[in-house]
Amino acid sequence: MGQVSDTDIRTLRIFKAVVECGGFSAAEVELNISRAAISIAMSDLETRLGFKLCQRGRSGFSLTNEGAQVYNYTLQLIASIENFRTSVNTLHDNMKGEFNIGITDNLVTIPHMKVTQALSELKVRGPDITINIRMIPPTVIEQKILDGQLHVGIVPELRVINGLTYRPLYQERSLLYCDRSHPLFNMSDAELSHIDLQNYDAVIPAYAQTAAIKAHHQALKPAATATDREGIVFLIRTGQYIGFLPDHLAASWQEKGEFRPILEERHSYYTTFSVVTRTSHTPNLIQETFIEMIDALT
Repeated sequence: MGQVSDTDIRTLRIFKAVVECGGFSAAEVELNISRAAISIAMSDLETRLGFKLCQRGRSGFSLTNEGAQVYNYTLQLIASIENFRTSVNTLHDNMKGEFNIGITDNLVTIPHMKVTQALSELKVRGPDITINIRMIPPTVIEQKILDGQLHVGIVPELRVINGLTYRPLYQERSLLYCDRSHPLFNMSDAELSHIDLQNYDAVIPAYAQTAAIKAHHQALKPAATATDREGIVFLIRTGQYIGFLPDHLAASWQEKGEFRPILEERHSYYTTFSVVTRTSHTPNLIQETFIEMIDALT
């Protein structure tokens, strides 16, 4: 390819957006440019590289083998550019550049939101910082931190991965809930204590859990699954399922009398959420400042 120019980098960023959006049409909104401009950029990039990057047509969008490799190289290139920028900013004690943070879904309702407070203080200290939040599964967050695509993640601590540092942040309590239209809703605790929950359909998480948490779900009758906590809320609200939810997420429905916990002393568990960073990383003033702010709040 010879020397990589600014134009090449801009075109590779367009290619990255197209891949992550799953096609040209979806990338229009992300990039705020026309589909025709995206198509021209992609064609120019393929000509520059000398091979086809993707297949597009009635069958949908898909990467060629070469395209998949170029996508991975693009992620490395963009991460390297950002690392260079943040390293130079560190020399000048000047907080400019991007701060990329990955967060697990449905944490915003936790009382005393430390992440929000730290991000607010970070923005005050560095008005020119661009904060990019990615709401993605914990395993993806951890991988992207290892790859250098994310600076920080907020994840449930299910296991410890070599190369990552975990700082405990929250203890989240989950309870077993039913909707007001569910047969269990109007029963007294005394009645519920004699009920066999295996007789009632339950929604089970389709994401990673610790063995101790899995044991709570194994005591239920699996009749549906959900890939995130919002999906569990949808199914509980049908009145056909019971399921575990974080108490802070269920609080608004419980306060309105639409949800109730089922024998919370018996059916509850705790999840530790941690701030995770790469153990060995390029000095980054923004990241280090954010971690200092989090530590001051814990």
